[in-house]
Amino acid sequence: MQTNFTAEQLADPYVAESEKILRRCVHCGFCTATCPTYVTLGNELDSPRGRIYLIKDMLENDRPADAEVVTHIDRCLSCLACMTTCPSGVDYMHLVDHARIHIEKTYRRPPMDRMIRQMLAMILPYPSRFRPALALARLGRPFAPLLKGIKPLRPVAAMLELTPQGRLKHSDSSRPGVRAPEAAPRGRVAILSGCAQPVLDGGINEAAIRLLTRLGVEVVVPEGEGCCGALVHHMGKEEPALDFARRNVDVWTREIERGGLDGIIITASGCGTTIKDYGHMLRLDPAYSEKAARVSALAKDVTEYVATLELPAQDSKGMTVAYHSACSMQHGQKITVLPKTLLKQAGFTVRDPAEGHLCCGSAGTYNIMQPEISAQLKARKVRNIEATQPDVIATGNIGCMTQIGSGTALPILHTVELLDWAYGGPKPAKLA
Repeated sequence: MQTNFTAEQLADPYVAESEKILRRCVHCGFCTATCPTYVTLGNELDSPRGRIYLIKDMLENDRPADAEVVTHIDRCLSCLACMTTCPSGVDYMHLVDHARIHIEKTYRRPPMDRMIRQMLAMILPYPSRFRPALALARLGRPFAPLLKGIKPLRPVAAMLELTPQGRLKHSDSSRPGVRAPEAAPRGRVAILSGCAQPVLDGGINEAAIRLLTRLGVEVVVPEGEGCCGALVHHMGKEEPALDFARRNVDVWTREIERGGLDGIIITASGCGTTIKDYGHMLRLDPAYSEKAARVSALAKDVTEYVATLELPAQDSKGMTVAYHSACSMQHGQKITVLPKTLLKQAGFTVRDPAEGHLCCGSAGTYNIMQPEISAQLKARKVRNIEATQPDVIATGNIGCMTQIGSGTALPILHTVELLDWAYGGPKPAKLA
């Protein structure tokens, strides 16, 4: 794609990077076939190619974002299926990240939209705030149908509908400290506790810690670690996102220097995609660029690390698993076959749902901010999963678990929960 940026514009490193990305696009349109919003809405401006045109026009003319640009960029899930499909290697992820930063700086959203986004940014990344907020949301859940009828309040209705109905179990997995190996030592790792996941389902990290320590791995839950920054990053709130990243880089660097780390283990693939990008996010910060790159190199999805431990094959469990590959796993981190291989070795029959490349509609806060499109994607995903007639659904991302779980009666578990059970851990409560 031909661009016409001035030398003055290209002096901005963000613009210079975006210009290089834009030049790689050859208008082929392969991305449209795998873009969930284009497949759902049929609007060229809701495809990666269409959004690229909008971003190019906005940045090249150095103008503030307008309502049309914001509408179509907001509808992007950042599922990154377009990057998997693109034959030209267009780095759409970083291009749309820049567009969102530009929107945040130059566009004033309607008051209710602004308030909801700020509320999400102030609550979701902080477990101590998120837990009581969920308790309040449960009280408000009966009012969701009423709020759905008021367009500016539909995100609030979606938020209430996604609230877990049962009492949330408290987990000790986020307590800082060292979990000693139960077998001959084979490694030392830090594990990300995160923000939303320990509140919604602390059992995921409990299973990961049990499995790793049984296999001889020392697991460290570092003091001071927190949200990876993905949530505010995808809202275009650059400085808060970088602050989250710097804090985690400092915490993990301390652990690297204290006793060495073989990996930084992540059990939420959305977080994993962001942490693996810390090196890029902090590339312009001379105090953090090198440290961030080291952290990104150590970041591993839990299945990536477990695969290096060469687990023995297990007898058949007589159970069929539909594996949902989260977008952040398959498109963001390019981890596609590994989780399914581990599940098969653990004795499960694994089935791939049709249209596995399409997003389930979760995408961080997308199912809150874009509830209508998200609901269509969820229904499509659930139909494809249920068509495989599984006993259980497995995936590697808490957002997908919450989204898909709200649309089906089938039990949905994190891949590591099934692996923990297969290799000596307790049977997951959802399968009781």
